[in-house]
Amino acid sequence: MVITASHNPPHDNGFKAYFEDGAQVVPPHDKAIVAEVNAVPLTGVGDFLKVKREGVVVLGPSADDAYLAVAARGAIDPAIFKRTPLSVVFTNIHGVGGVSSLPLLRNAGIDVHEVPQQAAFDARFPTVKSPNPENAEALALAVALADAKKIDVVLATDPDCDRMGVAVRNRAGTMELLTGNQIGALFADYRISKYKELGWLPSAGSSRAALIKTFVTTPLQDAIGRNHGVKVINTLTGFKWIAAKLRGYEEGLKRSLLEKSGIALDYDATPFETRARLLLQHSTFYLFGTEESYGYLPNDFLRDKDGNSACLMFCELAAWVKSRGLTIPEYLDELYLKNGFYLEGVINLYYEGATGAAKIKRILDTYRSTPPKAFGDVAVAKFQDFGRETIIDADGEEIPKQDLYFVTLANGYTFAARGSGTEPKMKFYVFGKADVTSASDLPSVKASVKKELDRVKALIEADAKARAEG
Repeated sequence: MVITASHNPPHDNGFKAYFEDGAQVVPPHDKAIVAEVNAVPLTGVGDFLKVKREGVVVLGPSADDAYLAVAARGAIDPAIFKRTPLSVVFTNIHGVGGVSSLPLLRNAGIDVHEVPQQAAFDARFPTVKSPNPENAEALALAVALADAKKIDVVLATDPDCDRMGVAVRNRAGTMELLTGNQIGALFADYRISKYKELGWLPSAGSSRAALIKTFVTTPLQDAIGRNHGVKVINTLTGFKWIAAKLRGYEEGLKRSLLEKSGIALDYDATPFETRARLLLQHSTFYLFGTEESYGYLPNDFLRDKDGNSACLMFCELAAWVKSRGLTIPEYLDELYLKNGFYLEGVINLYYEGATGAAKIKRILDTYRSTPPKAFGDVAVAKFQDFGRETIIDADGEEIPKQDLYFVTLANGYTFAARGSGTEPKMKFYVFGKADVTSASDLPSVKASVKKELDRVKALIEADAKARAEG
């Protein structure tokens, strides 16, 4: 189990339960665990905790070393750090990231400069308004240190270190904060390309190799996957759904080998390269997984988003880009030229308390009872209700029912609407796109897509607020 509020206020501490595969539980196990908790009488909780606390064992350094060895496998080409030395600034923003990220990066041969003002554990997070690596303000001290030391990459992990944010220097010499969607797209293209270069993946791709993302993560990654010739799986929000896919691929391989050859495979003991080859032959080889909220997972050694391995992955990417004489934003522009330009926006409508919960429910209920037909002059071309319709993923498996709505607009833009699972808010994820014919056209395409995205966002938000008020 993990108990954490992550970057949320302390009163939002939550309980995460993990199953035998190292991933968060999914149905039916989650309901069974809740039933066991509910079966404990309230009058007996104190005695229960007192008895059980006496059996707690604190793990020693060997457990950390075993984890670091696994997290280090996040780098596909670790030798790149010898060929292309790299310096980075790292901040754990008063959280636990320094415990593993620092030794992981330094063991790889990366020159790491820690932000001293934010290194110590402190649940008050005194140097930031919010310890969220999505926010530029949370990275301000790290960026200042990078400017002082002329370093091009800043890495930041959230308090429980399952998410990672970055800032990178552009050709003009200023630092840019990348979004989780952009980071995930960069990872996806680089890692698939690298697997092809190493011969682990056919140059034309394979329908038995999968890039996994959530429905609310940028469709740029769908385009990257298509152009690389690999399968793209979209899941519900939450990394547990990505990890559930990994368990399915593992079990599928074991089952296939047992049925076809009578081999009882020891999955964990099988070398990674051998596993990859067997998965491509008999099941599905997992290439990379990501969600827009700054979560990334390199391979199936780990079964949840992991900020430590994400830091190592980004360092590998940065070293490779540096070896090409490019900046990270220039590599991102290469992706736009190959796949089209994609831009994302988020609408967060906060509604506190019981009346707020009723407003969120009204938005969700009315989307189902009276789906939107248009937003201003932009007509709705397609409306999907994940709570009522049967949605099938690229593996041919049914998506569990959930109050999630996916809307395709007549101008080619799309958006998803859902209630937040951790905060009192309604969320809308809006996606804009346009074709790019040449590098010279890219600046004007970026500007026009942003203008239209902002216009569409305003229309969606106005409609939602009207629905909230009934």
